[in-house]
Amino acid sequence: MKSTSNKPGPVAPTLAQSHKTGINITCAAHLLIDVAPYPGMDKGDLIELFWDNCYVASRALTPSDIGQSVQLRVPESFVTNGTSRIHYRIMQVGQAPAVSASRQVQIKLDCPGGQPSPLCGDENQSLAPVSIPEAIRRQGVNANQIKRGVPLTIEPYLNMAIDDEITLRWGDARMDLPRLKASDVGQPIQVWVPPAIILEAGEDLRLEVTYCILDRVGNNSRWAPARVLKIGCANPYLKVPKKQPLKAAESRK
Repeated sequence: MKSTSNKPGPVAPTLAQSHKTGINITCAAHLLIDVAPYPGMDKGDLIELFWDNCYVASRALTPSDIGQSVQLRVPESFVTNGTSRIHYRIMQVGQAPAVSASRQVQIKLDCPGGQPSPLCGDENQSLAPVSIPEAIRRQGVNANQIKRGVPLTIEPYLNMAIDDEITLRWGDARMDLPRLKASDVGQPIQVWVPPAIILEAGEDLRLEVTYCILDRVGNNSRWAPARVLKIGCANPYLKVPKKQPLKAAESRK
């Protein structure tokens, strides 16, 4: 009578990148998959990696690999938007191939707001600046408005998606908005900046207001072009530092 082994197969592979929940555009270019150490691991073992059941890479183990996680690289041409499954197979001399459990991975290569230009530093010109009521933009935020808070709007952006996380920067203060729901996608995001955030950032003649977006797999939009607001500062010289008298051997710049 033929016996059937109940011995479990090798565990599923994992993503080597720090963002474990999915694959973004940054890690897609150099995607590494981790294979954990397994019982009976030995030099000469051949590990073959499969992406959606297609062979993509292999590695023969050396003595230094024993007892360590083994990394295999997935060619970038295999990594496309959507969901994929990865598994591996272990080939050992004198034994039947051992096939691992598979792991499903989510791939999203579309950055919120579109891919920023490398020439623009930390700014993404494809994102619209926040919309602020015209009266507040012209006159600034006075003491009464500070007590009420400030309304603003973030316009819909390219590649807007469920679970996007938006961070608003109000001067040096930051405010994390709730993750986007399905009903938010394609719609303007209404934000109310509370007095606590305004007071934390303080009075400023030229306070910058901007935002950035992080999507569910870690793609970062970078910052939208900033709006500049006058906050408080009834005295226009309140934020201007006093000039110190020049000392000997100092020149005026």
